[in-house]
Amino acid sequence: MEETGNIIHLRGQICQNLQFGHELFGEQFYTTTLRVPRLSGAEDFLPITLSERLLLQEPLSAGSMLCMEGQLRSYNKVIEGSGRLLITAFAQRLLNSEEDEENPNRVQLTGALCKPPSYRTTPFGREIADLMLAVNRSYGKSDYIPCITWGRTARYAANLKIGDKVQLVGRFQSRAYQKQLTDGTTLNKVAYEVSVSRLAALKTEERSELHDIPAQVQPNQFYSAMRE
Repeated sequence: MEETGNIIHLRGQICQNLQFGHELFGEQFYTTTLRVPRLSGAEDFLPITLSERLLLQEPLSAGSMLCMEGQLRSYNKVIEGSGRLLITAFAQRLLNSEEDEENPNRVQLTGALCKPPSYRTTPFGREIADLMLAVNRSYGKSDYIPCITWGRTARYAANLKIGDKVQLVGRFQSRAYQKQLTDGTTLNKVAYEVSVSRLAALKTEERSELHDIPAQVQPNQFYSAMRE
């Protein structure tokens, strides 16, 4: 696979009117949820972020179709005194139908592992490996993207180590799960991650130095933070 860094392509329907997210250097950014179909017929409900500059080109509201190209971004948010890693698809360009691809959800990442892979098998014997990938961004920053692999790819990923640099192709997905609380009740939650379809490790000499991990969320907390 070619060196791609961080690219995401999404096409779907906006589920709700855009809400103000934050302002940076005088530029306002808005958030919403995009409903993206899978090839299987299921759907993902994905958080996206857009700059006001893009909205000047094409006003968007609930029910609008959106096709975008950008990057997967992560950021820390302190909730109830502890850090949470949040993931969003950051739109850098809006596409028209002529530029659109058949696949409505495609992610390409190049980064380094920042925690050991977590390998397991389900009660039905399905093999799974969870990865946390640090992807360098401009100005000395990094995005930390949780990824999940399956089957033979999971067995391959289980042998990777912290610092190993990889390239992968997959899709950005939402996955519902239940969290068991201390009082015995369960809470419905949603995790956001990249479901990997192809994975390739780069040579050792091609590894890149990781940027500092934000103090609020350390590597061994990343994946559990996504599930809480």
